[in-house]
Parts: sequence; C-alpha cells; structure tokens
Amino acid sequence: MEILQNINSPSDLKNLNIEQLKELCSEIREYLISVIPAVGGHFASSLGAVELTIAVHYVYNAPRDKIVWDVGHQGYVHKIITGRRDALKNIRQLGGISGFLRREESEFDVFGAGHASTAISAATGIAASRDLENADYKVIAIVGDGGMSGGITFEGLNNSGMLQKDITVILNDNRMSISPNVGAMARYLASIKTDPLFNKIKSEVWDLTAKIPKVTNKIRLLVQRIEESLKRLIVPGMWFENLGFKYIGPIDGHNLNELISFLSRAKEIKGPILIHVLTKKGKGYTFAEEDPCKYHGVMPISNNNGLDKEIDIPSYSKVFSNTIVKIAKKNEKVCAITAAMAEGTGLVSFKEKFPERFFDVGIAESHAVIFSAGICVEGLRPVFAVYSTFLQRAYDQIIHDVALQSLPIVFAIDRAGLSGEDGPTHHGCFDLSYLNSVPNIIISAPKDGNELVDLLYTAFEQESHPFAIRYPKDYALKFNPSRKPQILNIGHWEKISDGEEIALLAVGSMVNKAEETAKLLSKEGIYAGVVNCRFIKPFDKEMLSKLSKDYKYFITIEENSIIGGFGSIISRYLIEQGLNLSRIYNLGIKDEFITQGSRAELLDFVGLSVPKLQNKIVKILKARKNLILKNL
Repeated sequence: MEILQNINSPSDLKNLNIEQLKELCSEIREYLISVIPAVGGHFASSLGAVELTIAVHYVYNAPRDKIVWDVGHQGYVHKIITGRRDALKNIRQLGGISGFLRREESEFDVFGAGHASTAISAATGIAASRDLENADYKVIAIVGDGGMSGGITFEGLNNSGMLQKDITVILNDNRMSISPNVGAMARYLASIKTDPLFNKIKSEVWDLTAKIPKVTNKIRLLVQRIEESLKRLIVPGMWFENLGFKYIGPIDGHNLNELISFLSRAKEIKGPILIHVLTKKGKGYTFAEEDPCKYHGVMPISNNNGLDKEIDIPSYSKVFSNTIVKIAKKNEKVCAITAAMAEGTGLVSFKEKFPERFFDVGIAESHAVIFSAGICVEGLRPVFAVYSTFLQRAYDQIIHDVALQSLPIVFAIDRAGLSGEDGPTHHGCFDLSYLNSVPNIIISAPKDGNELVDLLYTAFEQESHPFAIRYPKDYALKFNPSRKPQILNIGHWEKISDGEEIALLAVGSMVNKAEETAKLLSKEGIYAGVVNCRFIKPFDKEMLSKLSKDYKYFITIEENSIIGGFGSIISRYLIEQGLNLSRIYNLGIKDEFITQGSRAELLDFVGLSVPKLQNKIVKILKARKNLILKNL
C-alpha cells in the first residue's frame, strides 16, 4: 500500500502519473478485499467502481466541484480517498462511518445517498443553485447499480435536459442493481454496448488513421467528429440525445487512460452530458465477479448473528419465501412482484417455480404498487414483497390506487423496524405510522415464524382489503415447518399471559421481548400480563376494553416510531374510553433518526432490549404511582 497510505485527499491524486494511478487502483482493490469481508458491507459494487472513482476525482476538483453519488454503496472508494481510509475498518458499525453517503460525515459527501435514483434530480438542483448564484463549478452525478431504472431518474433526465444546465451524468453500467437489471432500459443499454455495426465501423476507421503516415491531431479530430456522426446515425444513444443530453460512450470503465481522456474532454463541454461507462461488478475478486448478487453485500466473518449463516432457525425472509411458494402452488391466481429485490425479499424460489407469475419491475416502487393494483382489479392476487424503507416511496400509490379502491393486495414488508448496519436510510421505523392513517387497510405483525405463515394464509383468504404484514430482519423464532397453517380472526389479539397490575401490549418483534421482560419483572414482584397485538389495524377493541377493567397500567411496545404508531392509536382509544392518561405509556423509537450498528446494539440503544425494557418499566410504574398519589 505504498501509494494508498499517502492518499488523504483527492488533491493527492494530482501528483501521480498514470502508472501510479493504476497501481493505486490495484492497492485500493486489495484494501477493499482485506477490509470489507472482515467487517461486512457492500462489496461488489465498490470493487467495480475503483477506476471510475479515481478518474472522476483526478479530473475534477472536489469538493469545489460537486460529485453526487446515486446508490451510495458504490462510494466506498470515494470514502477511502477523501480522508476516511482508516475509518473504513469501522464502516456500518455503531460509532463508525456510514455505509452510504452522508453530508454530516464529510464535505466531499455533497448529497446523502441511500435509496436509488436520486442523483440526477439532486445534481440538477445543485446546478440550478450554482447558476442563480453565478458560481463556477462542475456538477457530476454518478448513477450506478440499476439507479437508471428508477422512475425518479427519468424525471430528473427529463427536467435536466429541458433546463440545459451544465451537468455531467455518468452512468456506471454494470448490468446489475442488487438483482440483475431488468426492463426496457437494461435492454436499451445493452444494445448500445453491443451494436456490431457501429463498433466495426469505429474500429476500422480508427485503424485506418493509424496507417496514415505522419497523422496529425487535426485528422484524428476529424475522425472523432465522423465517429460522432456515425454514432448519431447508427447507435441508439440518440434517445439520450433527444432528451437534451450529449451522449458519450460506451466507455471501458476499467481503462483508466480512456476514462481520464473522455472525462477531461467532457469537462470542457457546456450543457447536460451523459457518459456511459461499462464496469464489471465485483471486478478483481473472482468470487464476486462470478456471483455479484451474493457478494453485493457481505456479512462480517466474525458476526455470529449474520442471517446468511447456516443455522437451524430460518430468517423471516426465508419463512416468507417458503410459504408464498406453498400458497402459490394451491392458488394459481397468486402473483409476486419485486422492485429489483428478488434475493433480498426471498422471491428467488417463487421466480424459479412460477416464472410466468413473477414480475421484477426494477427500482420503481411507486410503479410496483400501481402495477400490483392493475393485476388485482382483474381478479388475480398479487403480493408485493418490499423492504419497509422502500415502501415509503410509494405512499401516494398505497392511498390513491390501492386503499381507496380496497384492492386485496398483500404487502410483505421486510426489514421492518431497525435493519442494522445499513443505518438510518434503511431502518423501517415508520411503516406502522404511515399506514395507520390510511383507511381500508389491514396491518399486522407476526410474533414468530409460525404466525408469519398464519398471517400470509389469512391475507390471501380474505378478498376485501389490502393486507400489510411487517416483519424484521431477524430470525423467525418458534418456527415449525411441519405445522398446519391457521386462518386467524382478523383484528383479534392473543393473550400470552395474565398479570396483576400492568399489561404489556406488544407488537411483532417485541412480543418475545415482552415475555422475557415479564419474567424478569416477576422476580421484582411486578406481575405483568403480556398481549400479542398481532393486528395493529383493526385492533382488538373488545379485548382492550376488558383489559382496561383488569389492569391499572398499560405499556405499549413497538419497534416503530412512537409518533403515529401503534401506541398512539391505543392511547387515543383508551383515553376516549375514559382511561386516565397517567395509566398509559408508549415505548418505541423516539422522534429521531437512528444510527447504524448491529440489530442487537440498536435495540439496546433505543431502549428496546430486555434489560432496558425492564429498567424502564420499573421507573414508569414508580413515576405513575407517585403521580396518581399526588393527584389524589
């Protein structure tokens, strides 16, 4: 690491010659391969973006020039050369640097990047601000890992092309998002890369000039102009041109000489430019090159809680995967939809067994919801499997296109609650809040793997309402694969245990923790009843009314924002029934964004681990009793 150890800022690159830059690329790959598998993180994407990142920082002058990244997990190399080389060893860990781009972390992180397809819109806004202030700097948007397939990207391209702002869009095309890219855009980009007629003409003309004695730069320039003319006639890059962008490419994204040459030329061109760069995801690490999906993100070697580890207890995603296949075998109307996340959401088996009923719409969650609604109005039964954090992007469609029409779409909401090392952009802490306010929708959360199975069967059994099932990135405890599924009474809760003074009303992942907490409280002479509130909407008013007569105090526990969540709904109802506010307390995630870390660390950090719940409940009871005595 002779060169890398001396790189502390992009300005240090300016002192290197081309051979040293190439050596630096090799050293960075070695560094990534030595660090990321040990600590965990997004791996293959950054390996594929090494030369591109070095070339961009070599040609442009960050942070004066604004480099906006799309899908921030391709930005590890960017972090390395912007003063965070050593900090990479703690990436995505509690107290460490983020796995994505964060403005608070570095002046080089111009715009936060966690979700896909945001860079072009953000870069266009930055360019508009620059021009209003008569400033002089370049704006570069690097779109990678399938970000070009997202609907927001097309909106950004359309607006940017119309405004004709000076902006450079670099398409880091590795044919992958997390799953392989799908759709018309993927085919279109492939046609650009593989057009045989253009490549043949380009090669022959360029070779011809090499044979001309004493060829001058003017002749070469003339050939380049001819090349551009041929490209306009032959290559389908005209689509970008018609949007108002000057199209350059495709360029070999691992050829540093070529990258620097084209970027340097593009830097002098005014107006919107799109540079099409071809890279290989996982470049330099054989296993990642051969299986970029598997090595998109890797778990720490030392992490015994990694959900990819082969153990007897399956993850909730795995239970969903097996169950939806069984349901689809019996019900030919069942279809599955994903937004470029077949692996992550557990739909690979469904895709293999029922390819004609599987639809990957790309990174386009809003479209996915309306697409599901279109399938549903014709009598089929779609399930949209999606991470909680990504479903946020389709909120209007949930209201306008699904709930308003009472379409029985099943929303399988994975990674609900604290998602772990991916941090605040990926925590699913808001779905109970944003879904609770929507009429006509059923919202549920399983306490374990068996109940997830039951809820899925129940969801497809009913045909009147959209049905949301939210579950965490965790192991599905108490799962019995041979158990016969049960159809649950919608809106009915389950009493786990009786108590004396206090009732713990727990949702989903918190039910098991409430049970453990109750056992610890009993040793202190506090006997808490535990209720599995598996239906958040509609909730069990009958049981709640009965409980209000049997218990003095209620504590709701949820892995969701307290604001607008399960607890707020229950509190409002109990108060409306005449229960004193001092008898109710809500536990959950406070009004703040939560950092990254392991799931266990974060649950403890927000006060939802068993020891923290125990201590908090003891304090609440003491405070409540003192308050009541004071009021008497």
